[in-house]
Amino acid sequence: LTVAKTPRSNESFSQAGELRRELIDDRLLDELLASASERGIALTGEGGFLPELVKAVLERGMQVELTEHLGYEKHDPAGRGSGNSRNGTVPKRIDTEVGPVGLDRPRDRNGSFTSRLVPTGERRLGGLDDMIISLYAGGMTIREIQHHLAATLGTELSHETISNITEAVMDEVTQWQDRPLEAFYPVIFLDALVVKVRDQNRVVNRHAHIAVGVDTEGVKHVLGIWVQAAEGAKFWASVCAQLANRGLRDVLIVCCDGLTGFPEAIEATWPGSLVQTCVVHLIRASMRYVAYADRKAVAAALRPVYAAVDADAALAALVAFADSALGKKYPAAVATWENAWDRFIPFLDFGPATRKVIYTTNSIESLNYQLRKIIKNRGQFPNDAAVVKLLWLAIRNIEDKRARERAKQAGKPRAQRTAPGKLVEGFTVQGWTRALNELAIRYPERFPQTN
Repeated sequence: LTVAKTPRSNESFSQAGELRRELIDDRLLDELLASASERGIALTGEGGFLPELVKAVLERGMQVELTEHLGYEKHDPAGRGSGNSRNGTVPKRIDTEVGPVGLDRPRDRNGSFTSRLVPTGERRLGGLDDMIISLYAGGMTIREIQHHLAATLGTELSHETISNITEAVMDEVTQWQDRPLEAFYPVIFLDALVVKVRDQNRVVNRHAHIAVGVDTEGVKHVLGIWVQAAEGAKFWASVCAQLANRGLRDVLIVCCDGLTGFPEAIEATWPGSLVQTCVVHLIRASMRYVAYADRKAVAAALRPVYAAVDADAALAALVAFADSALGKKYPAAVATWENAWDRFIPFLDFGPATRKVIYTTNSIESLNYQLRKIIKNRGQFPNDAAVVKLLWLAIRNIEDKRARERAKQAGKPRAQRTAPGKLVEGFTVQGWTRALNELAIRYPERFPQTN
């Protein structure tokens, strides 16, 4: 997942702050703000004080650009006979993060001048597009973004304009979804989110599946997002075919919840790959039938099953639980394990380091926890493509925000850094070296050979 922009360093912020203090001290700022308040002038929005400051800076900046373009200062005799000269201004309105700004854009007589500060045809400056995309990624609808910009900035943008801004990222989404993959991922995690999508005149529940691959270095990568609309086997066959077409040649373990048609699609695409049921999902599924007061006791009673040294010991532990008072009280919990047994026991063939890696899809679930909040805010989606777009933007925004927080604390001692690490993309699995050694011993012929 590509981070959209490199966070500004602490040094950049420091230099800008020093320049501001050199030219405009805090006392002058206080006087300006107090004077604006006394006169009833708002800071932002139509007729606000900050838009006037932006106007003054941009207009002076464009005049400097025009001087550079012409090669001589205004009223300088050196300009006589140069073949080009200043030719007044034309009005231009732009929307910014602090509100709408009316500009007098300078022009030259030959019509060859183009401003870099305010490019021709540009209607929005100062990161307004980024703000709109960020609001959209946070789950706000286009109508809600309209109201938010009007209320906070006094900026009136049409539904079509905001829609076009958010739709412009679809090219990036498509490129990301179709990008080449590495040929070999030892482990892939797959988990799903329930989303509401409008289908003609009704709203239906669909599953948005997110795949995270762990490469041979133990680094996680979000491989793709797919919204399941077709029936299981057909859908998963298309997903596996897409991954294979993007260069994925082999997978050792795919850790997921029980998915209809998925094991067959995996076997057909990558023979010898193993589909492993997420143990935590299995525990949670069995807990649905257990009263809250008994859940701790049942969880403790089930631990010998998934912590067993092998399948025989696990079966003995499950039988013991089924014969216990709790097992007899909650037979449906026992049945959950029995029904998933064939998909669970491959887990027991691995060593402790590998078990720790594939025990749960937590690497995806921590991400999904963040995404569910955004989906809840969003409510429903007009189509499947909108789901993929929003989830991709949300993942990118989460990682970008964390990267900016880490950049701000980069100069502090490690003990004083409180910024969160990478959520998924680029995160290195803990204990991966030991797990990799266990997997290499178990599957020596599957690992790429290096000279």
